[in-house]
Amino acid sequence: MSFTHRKSIASHLHWQAKFPPGDAANAMNMLSAREVAVPPYKFSDRANKITSSVIREILKITERPEVISFAGGLPSPVTFPIELMRKAFDKVLDTQGKSALQYGPTEGYGPLREWIAANLRKSGAKVAAENIMLVSGSQQALDLLGKVLVNPGQPVLVETPTYLGALQAFNLFEPVYRSVASDEEGLKPEAITAELAKDAAFLYALPNFQNPTGRTLHEGRRRALIDRAIALNLLVIEDDPYGDLRYRGEAQPSLLSLATQAGCDNVVRMGSFSKTLAPGLRLGYIAAPTALISKLIQAKQATDLHTATVTQMAVYEVIKDGFLDTHVPRTCALYRDQCDAMLAALEQHMPEGVTWTTPEGGMFLWLTLPADKGYHSMTLLDAAVAKNVAFVPGEPFYANESVPNTLRLSFVTVPPDKIREGVKLLAEVIRAA
Repeated sequence: MSFTHRKSIASHLHWQAKFPPGDAANAMNMLSAREVAVPPYKFSDRANKITSSVIREILKITERPEVISFAGGLPSPVTFPIELMRKAFDKVLDTQGKSALQYGPTEGYGPLREWIAANLRKSGAKVAAENIMLVSGSQQALDLLGKVLVNPGQPVLVETPTYLGALQAFNLFEPVYRSVASDEEGLKPEAITAELAKDAAFLYALPNFQNPTGRTLHEGRRRALIDRAIALNLLVIEDDPYGDLRYRGEAQPSLLSLATQAGCDNVVRMGSFSKTLAPGLRLGYIAAPTALISKLIQAKQATDLHTATVTQMAVYEVIKDGFLDTHVPRTCALYRDQCDAMLAALEQHMPEGVTWTTPEGGMFLWLTLPADKGYHSMTLLDAAVAKNVAFVPGEPFYANESVPNTLRLSFVTVPPDKIREGVKLLAEVIRAA
């Protein structure tokens, strides 16, 4: 089906909202059965609950070169260390080729795990290489954590809004989401009551430059969150793919380091090389207590045996001598300039009543349209794409409540002149609506 010819973007994204997941699949099967024979398979109930990522569907439609896309959460390709990675792969294959191309341990390449553990210890966390498992991108970490921690019908606590990819990963394990009240400073620890946390598998949180809002949870709330987690015996999943991308303000202590200070094991940390090196490497990690790491290793063995050994070795070759200490600041400077260009353009062009976040780092900011004007960003997207500008509607980032007057903008793959042009076009669309 060609979205541009057969459906509007909004109507396609609302397709599955018209039917419960199973009914949507059945409806599609009925339509296809008129044209082809009944296939010799039947989807499982679990498969019928899988839906496409709204972001991925939008990206398919906005690949035209004339579209200024603020939709993708993609790092800027100008930051990718292509020549350095090529040399690293060559060196690994020249000097360790047989082991690099062989099966490896499920938990990952030892020297890289040691490097990650040492890096976490610098920030005050008490962690050893034995507490680290390397994964095929942090999206796999979400999947594995869901597999080993979530039972059908079990509560999972999430921010409002939260990362769409996490909801997709956890949905397969059929949790019941409980939303934690949030404001412009992030989640409110005091909102995590005993009733809210009862029987919960964990709280999933992104404390640094959150996707989708760009918000940062500051130290006071972080300490309060750890205190609540200890008091309620609640596990916290700290997802931090953007934490190194800070370009203003003071660095905040990780939740894992605060848990170490408090003498507890209530925090599992996720990290990724996607935003500091390149997402195509598909390399991330989980840092967790020993017993949980052991169970995650078992789950990963059943999933893919291990993450690509040659990639792990090449990444270690690139970072082991301090490359990220100079590379990441250059990336941050680029992103800061693009963020500032977007903030200035929003200030210049947006109609009265539109508000937005001011991120201290990362790749996103969050627009809120006046609630009393009847805006629906899902519908607004069609008009925006018609003017060759794209964004991600905010509604899919909410696990429970529907907030249609919000949208996410990503600025890191768009040069400043195009940012200014795109924001002006978007403001025109909002005014016209």
